[in-house]
Amino acid sequence: MTVPGWLWAATIVGFVILFTIDFWIVGRRPHIPQTPELLRWLSFFIGSAIAFGLFLGWKFGADIGVQFFAGWLTEYSLSVDNLFVFVLIMARFYVPRHLQQYVLMWGIIIALVLRGIFIALGAAVIASFSWVFYIFGFFLILTAVRLATHGEDTDEEYKENVVVRFVARLVPVSQEFEGTKMRTVVAGRRVFTPMLVVLIAIGTTDLLFALDSIPAIFGLTQIPFIVFTANVFALMGLRQLYFLLGNLLDRLVFLGLGLAAVLGFIGVKLILTAMHENTLSFLNGGEPFDVPVISNWTSLAVIVGILTVTVVASLLHERYVDTGAGRDE
Repeated sequence: MTVPGWLWAATIVGFVILFTIDFWIVGRRPHIPQTPELLRWLSFFIGSAIAFGLFLGWKFGADIGVQFFAGWLTEYSLSVDNLFVFVLIMARFYVPRHLQQYVLMWGIIIALVLRGIFIALGAAVIASFSWVFYIFGFFLILTAVRLATHGEDTDEEYKENVVVRFVARLVPVSQEFEGTKMRTVVAGRRVFTPMLVVLIAIGTTDLLFALDSIPAIFGLTQIPFIVFTANVFALMGLRQLYFLLGNLLDRLVFLGLGLAAVLGFIGVKLILTAMHENTLSFLNGGEPFDVPVISNWTSLAVIVGILTVTVVASLLHERYVDTGAGRDE
């Protein structure tokens, strides 16, 4: 797939316009969004992603569209999973409800920058060393095992990472938020507000998330344009999902297992791809292995199937628990 320069330019300009409008609305008037507003924006973002995928399929062929949808669904499901941690961060730092939109907006921008860097590095490495698929594959399988065996630990209090603790010790921070301000004056002394620490917490958390999501999507497509656009579309609407889902996140009890299955599947696909393109002299004499290669259509079908089963099983489990609670009463 050769992406013309005009398409790259038009796509980036379109994303910049969308995020500028969204950021202007949030920055101009931080508020607690209501359900109709959230549904309008979320429908627009999801509809835009679907339209974009259909456009890619029409312009470059059905297989390219399938790669986009598989990558987008995987990144979107991982982004939804990340909301658990965002909820804990907001609670840990007592971020006022009306400021949480602003924090999430900056968190998404930071995530875009970090993922853009990871995508560029990943594409460069893959183009030069096909054996990196072995590393990506084993990493995703290990991540899947960790998710399946240890879960998300969502009930535990969020613990600041090293960077957050270092910043909190290094710079003076006030006790109260002052709107969206980063700095304020307390007793004649200029200090930072908690907003700085929260944004650093969100940003460094996004960095950790990218370590899972970028190898995952490279297991579905090696086309940088699709990797980039799938990630951007997955992040668009994340802020609306945060407020729309709210406590409903706790009801997706099997989300961790579902994501473990998705990551495990992609990890196996990456290892099979690496074996099919093997160039390592100490493996099979540097010759490719005769192994099956999982098609993009199969990948999309498996991912959709796993996510569907995950959601349905979670809803059925919730209904069973509620029914059992009703009988107990």
